[in-house]
Amino acid sequence: MRESFVDTTTTLLAEDPRTALVLADISAAAFAPAAERHPDRVLNVGIREQLMLGVAGGLALTGLRPIVHSYAPFLVERAYEQIKLDLDHQGVHAVLVSVGASYDRAAAGRTHLSPADVALLDTLAGWTVHAPGHPAEVPGLLRAAVAADTSAYLRLSSAHNERPHAGDGALVVMRDAGAGAPLLIAVGPMLDAALAAVADLPVTVAYTHRPRPFDTAGLRALAGTEVILVEPYLAGTSVRLVSTALADRPHRLLALGVGREELRRYGSAEDHTRWHGLDAAGLRRSLTGFLSPARV
Repeated sequence: MRESFVDTTTTLLAEDPRTALVLADISAAAFAPAAERHPDRVLNVGIREQLMLGVAGGLALTGLRPIVHSYAPFLVERAYEQIKLDLDHQGVHAVLVSVGASYDRAAAGRTHLSPADVALLDTLAGWTVHAPGHPAEVPGLLRAAVAADTSAYLRLSSAHNERPHAGDGALVVMRDAGAGAPLLIAVGPMLDAALAAVADLPVTVAYTHRPRPFDTAGLRALAGTEVILVEPYLAGTSVRLVSTALADRPHRLLALGVGREELRRYGSAEDHTRWHGLDAAGLRRSLTGFLSPARV
């Protein structure tokens, strides 16, 4: 996904003179050719993430369309106040693009983990959030985000599904178990594990790479009594939206994602996926514990 982002952004900088890129050292080498060609629109502020967002706000005030890039904890958590003030409060917009996701760089320790990034952006209004499930989904999502002239966050990850899935982010049914079946919503790179987990269960699976704005109309059209959320970030991040959308219906909701308790371990991204129960086997255990015996 990171390589796809670099290639697409490099092309956008050449195609659209409104496009700018602001970095804080991360991926600077990958963008060196673009910086040579567009020195006035590719700015590396060094290891100063708060300044990176402040510069993006200033560029947006001049009419440019800034893309801002770093690791998720540096881009969203460390610079949250600048997102709130230099972008939102000033009424200007940018496209934030992160790498690292929840724990892609787990070996680097807690500083590089950011399972709460989407939940933090949820405290602000009007943000579009994309969590691509495959590198081939990145170019279209990035181009659409830049063209939209609104605030957007693209959450890139080293985890991905076997194949891409097109669409504008509305829920797409990947497995139909029939009317009244439990509905599992898989966000971004969680799809393949979710499908494997329900391979022999009567569960409908829907996919989205755009958790914000959440497709509440699609949810209402598909949901029966039981809904399962499988998200690649903090467990429960989208519970509020699902519960509000189904407030007039009896329903049970299971929210799966990265746990709130700090594991205090290093390991690989795959280790963390397993420890948080987000691999196929872990999802299966959670699902069979949640669904009624009659359904499983």
